[in-house]
Formats: sequence, structure tokens, C-alpha cells
Amino acid sequence: MFTLKTPAKINWFLSVLRKREDGYHEISSLMQGVALYDYLTFEHSDKIKIITDSEIPLEENLVYKAAVLLKERLSLKKGVVITLKKEIPMSAGLGGGSSDAACALEGLNRLWGLELSKDELARFGSLLGSDIPFFFKGPFAAVEGRGEIVTALNAGTSNIIVLVKPDLSVSSKWAYSEMSRSLRPETGSLPELTKKENNIKLFSQALDMQDFKSIALMMKNDLEIPVIREFRVIGELKARLLAMGARASLMSGSGPTVFGVFDDKEAAEKAAEAMKPKWCRVVETLTTVNSEQ
Repeated sequence: MFTLKTPAKINWFLSVLRKREDGYHEISSLMQGVALYDYLTFEHSDKIKIITDSEIPLEENLVYKAAVLLKERLSLKKGVVITLKKEIPMSAGLGGGSSDAACALEGLNRLWGLELSKDELARFGSLLGSDIPFFFKGPFAAVEGRGEIVTALNAGTSNIIVLVKPDLSVSSKWAYSEMSRSLRPETGSLPELTKKENNIKLFSQALDMQDFKSIALMMKNDLEIPVIREFRVIGELKARLLAMGARASLMSGSGPTVFGVFDDKEAAEKAAEAMKPKWCRVVETLTTVNSEQ
């Protein structure tokens, strides 16, 4: 029996470039893990069993789907009991379900002695969800395609982040569907004014130097417009974080979690206190991988 911890993520930017013929969207994003974790404990068993207080039906649980996928694709006669303890909120834009699935694949690789490489595990993960491959190349990476093209980058300085989630959930499918209404029918892409891509190298350098002025100018999320249009509180939270001293603020992924970047922990904790009773955490961005509990 062993336990692994698996992190949440934020999107420093998320550009939606076009809708693909397979129905997915082509994206360009810079993602980074943050020190907020779910915990998965693995034990040998004859059958696959997931123990969790999550309200997600078993057949929709990505941890269960990861175990079934690996067992079926490799024709294995093995089982597992996975106990999932969640700290990352669900449907929050923080990649909790994807991170759990990646961790499940990694843990089963170890428990079942499969000796699969991270690239092989990432390919299995891409069959389950677009964000999953990132967690095999993180904690800091450029993500392209529909999420399956991941380029690991060197993460230098850690940054202090305040995460705030309003009491609502946003479906990624819904957010992309709403955003698609803005796509040009003749090209399947966003108008040029919102399509401008970020220079990943420049953004990474700005993060390393903590050049918050440049970071704030480059940060954007194409999903913000439709989501904030439907849920005004997200825009209000961004404004409050900036008023409380955040150097930059953005919605992560498809939301509704908003994050603010702060100069120091004291200012971040003061802002987090002011956000109560909303769910809020002060975390740091990750620069190295440490999956052991």
C-alpha cells in the first residue's frame, strides 16, 4: 500500500485558436501546477474498487475510468482499491479530475509492475481527457493541440497565488460551446483581436523574473468572456483581488476559480481572509515534481 499526492493546476494563459474537425478545440496554453493536492492510496485487490466521498457516479469517475482503461487495453487480470481524498474542488478549472486520472495511471503502473514510460502513460491519459497529459510533463509546460502536445519547460522562481472559487460549477463542455459562438464561421477561429498568441518564451522569462507588469499584459483566457457573461461574480472576484494588491488576476481554465498573483505571502493571506466565506487558498506555484505524500 502506498499514497501519492497529485496537484491542481492553473492556466497562465489560454488561447483558443480554432475548432477542429474532430469537435475538439485547438488551444495554446501555459500551465503550471500549484501546491494544492488530492491524495490517492493504492492497495492490491482482485477487483477495481474506488473509495471516495466524491459525488461523481462511478462510471464517470476518471480514476475508475483510468484503471479500467489500463486493465482492458493491456489485458490484465489485476485489481486495485484506490482511496481518493479530495482537496481540489471539482468543476473548478483547476484540473482536479485530470490530475487524479494521471495519478491513478502512475500509481497503477507502479502497483501492477507495468514499467510503462511517462510518454506511454500520457498517451493512455489523452484517451480520457485533454488536460491529463500535462500532469506527466509538469509542473510547468506549454500545452498545444487539444491538450495532447505538451512541452515541459524549466520553472524558475515560485510565485504566491491566491485561489478563489465562487459557490458554483462550470462545465468545460458548456464553456467551450459558449465560446464557439464567437468563432468565425468561415475559418472556425476567433477574430484576430482576441486570437493573438502569447510568446511562451517571453512569458516564461517574465515569470522567472517576477516581472508582474509584463505578466499582467500577457495573461488572458479566451473562455473568460462567455463565462463572466453568465456568471458576473467571476469578474467581480478578479476586480477584488486586484484591489487587494494582486499584481495580475485571471480565471483558470474553464473556471469558475479565479487566481491572483501576489508579491508576498502576508498580502496574499490578507486578501484570502477578505474573500471569505468563499472557498479560498493561498498556494505557491510548483517548480519541481514530488508525488510522494
